[in-house]
Amino acid sequence: MNATNHPALPFDVAGIRLDGPGPLTRQLVEQLRLRMLQGQLPAGARMPTTRELAGALGLSRNTVVRAYEHLLDEGLIRSRVGDGSYVTPPLAQMRPAASGSESMPAPAAPMPQTPRWLGLQGFTPSQTPAGAVRAFRWGSPAMDLFPAALWSRLQAQAWRRHDTSELAYGDPAGLPALREWLADYLRSARGLACHAEQILITAGAQQGITLAAMALLEPGDEAALESPGYRSAAAALALTAKRVHPVPVDDQGLRPAALQALGPRCRLLYVTPSHQFPTGVAMSLQRRMDLLDWARRQQAWILEDDYDSEYRHVGLPLAPLASLDGAGRTLYVGSFSKLMFPGLRLGYLVAPRGWLPTLARLRAVMDRHSASMDQQVMADFIAQGHFLRHVRRMRRAARERRDALLGAWTRHIEPLGLPLPAPEAGLHAYLPLPDAALERRLSEAAGAAQLEVGAMRRVGGLPEASARAGLVLGFAALPPLATVRAVQTLAQAWRPVLG
Repeated sequence: MNATNHPALPFDVAGIRLDGPGPLTRQLVEQLRLRMLQGQLPAGARMPTTRELAGALGLSRNTVVRAYEHLLDEGLIRSRVGDGSYVTPPLAQMRPAASGSESMPAPAAPMPQTPRWLGLQGFTPSQTPAGAVRAFRWGSPAMDLFPAALWSRLQAQAWRRHDTSELAYGDPAGLPALREWLADYLRSARGLACHAEQILITAGAQQGITLAAMALLEPGDEAALESPGYRSAAAALALTAKRVHPVPVDDQGLRPAALQALGPRCRLLYVTPSHQFPTGVAMSLQRRMDLLDWARRQQAWILEDDYDSEYRHVGLPLAPLASLDGAGRTLYVGSFSKLMFPGLRLGYLVAPRGWLPTLARLRAVMDRHSASMDQQVMADFIAQGHFLRHVRRMRRAARERRDALLGAWTRHIEPLGLPLPAPEAGLHAYLPLPDAALERRLSEAAGAAQLEVGAMRRVGGLPEASARAGLVLGFAALPPLATVRAVQTLAQAWRPVLG
């Protein structure tokens, strides 16, 4: 509605419009607050009585009373018994510059230039695009095989038998039952001699990486990362480390000799030894031993990310670096994202004995703990034998989908001059390229054909990784037949680029 002018009021109400969406009380509060901030109702000014303002605006008095009560709660006005309401004096210090438009937004504050803010520049969080799964999406498991009906049934059972204590705040280290089952699994499946008292349940591996960096690095300490490497890990380390050094990778994994030049301030190394991301190489045993020797001599820490160790397509799964560490300087990070589904946000951090109480306190400061019922359902999924059956099914499907990719590639794209190295593990293949210009052209051509490929300039961690060109091609997200068709489409899209 449009209000009419009322000469007895201390401000002109003609501009107050209450014909927008939402309750009248809220609209009135917003209009009065705006006039206070713009100085039309200056600090110290006496407000009209609720009866006067209601009459001037054609509102019920109760509407104005509620608006005044809200302004009083916000501290924008104060009341004097028997004397009325006044605009709060300190409000004058908050008044923005005069503007010709009442709808002009307040000027944005400058972004802080703190080390943590600067460390996040250039980092774009990964987010799965909307719509149907597209071919070659890397980092995605076979989510079409997720047993949704079974999971839903376990959820319903967990809710039926829960008690009120499970709805309260829980143990920041994680559900004890889940940690027990997880310790059993890691001992039997990964050869990692650990116990529940060493396991912290996290919101995915990413939080485990961040927690470890926060716990281990002191002010001024530096960290190191494989190059090319995992971009999100680089961002996590940069939040705490004074500097993050790139360490080159070759066909045997990270080169430990390059660590010697980093000096004593490098106290933490992030590494993916079982299946290096993104190149896919496995670190040789000698280099693993050299890496552990470096950590022992430097009194440094190793953060091992075993992100997709269950997917070994050739031979047996490789033993974790942590299982070889006799000095206890390796922390082990894992996740359920590559076996269940990424949106579950359940991971774990395995730390040396005695560390868990401190790590749990750090976790509690961040977000208290992971969702209790998700942990309970995951524990039930493992305890009832579903998890191991699901792992076997997912491993078999990943191998079939890998073989479909390799077979179709040999027929349709290798003749164009681009052989694809066969991945021995994981959910993606890595296609090395001679230069960044070809990487860009191939990536753009694939995108134009509605196919997702990971260009090294966007995937490869630190900016220094841009010196190496290549593409990451996921093969697990789609069934074999769909993958074969996608390779045919990719060949058509690339043929004009490759000549």
